[in-house]
Amino acid sequence: MKNTIILRCALGFPIGITIGQFITIVISLVWADGYYAPCVPELAESMGNEINAVILQTMLCGLLGIGFSAGSIIWEIEHWGITKQTGIYFAVVSFIMMPVAYLTHWMEHSIPGFFRYFGIFALVFAIVWIVQFTISRRNVRKMNENLQSFRKPTK
Repeated sequence: MKNTIILRCALGFPIGITIGQFITIVISLVWADGYYAPCVPELAESMGNEINAVILQTMLCGLLGIGFSAGSIIWEIEHWGITKQTGIYFAVVSFIMMPVAYLTHWMEHSIPGFFRYFGIFALVFAIVWIVQFTISRRNVRKMNENLQSFRKPTK
């Protein structure tokens, strides 16, 4: 299990950076009026310049990738039920996501801003979870149907 976690961390870091970069491109396409916006202006201001802000944001996106990837080991603990797995995974990724969102100024630095961001995060988490659960359930049904076809006695 330790080797699996290490491998996931090693893969999670570049995946987190890639996803973070993709998100900045999408945000730039939607809101930046033809310009590339690598980070929010508040982060650049707090870091002294844009390059320092982008370096920090990139490292923190890598950290998010590590957290989400390494945390996924929770889904492989078979003696835990799906409710326990979901709750613990959500707590782990929330514990990582919320400070990163605060440090990168992805959320407003206020109590209402925190709760708004957390609510959006929880909603996105729930949507992704439902989609993944539905796909997994469909795949299990297909496997069971295939097994049933092998078990049927021929006359």
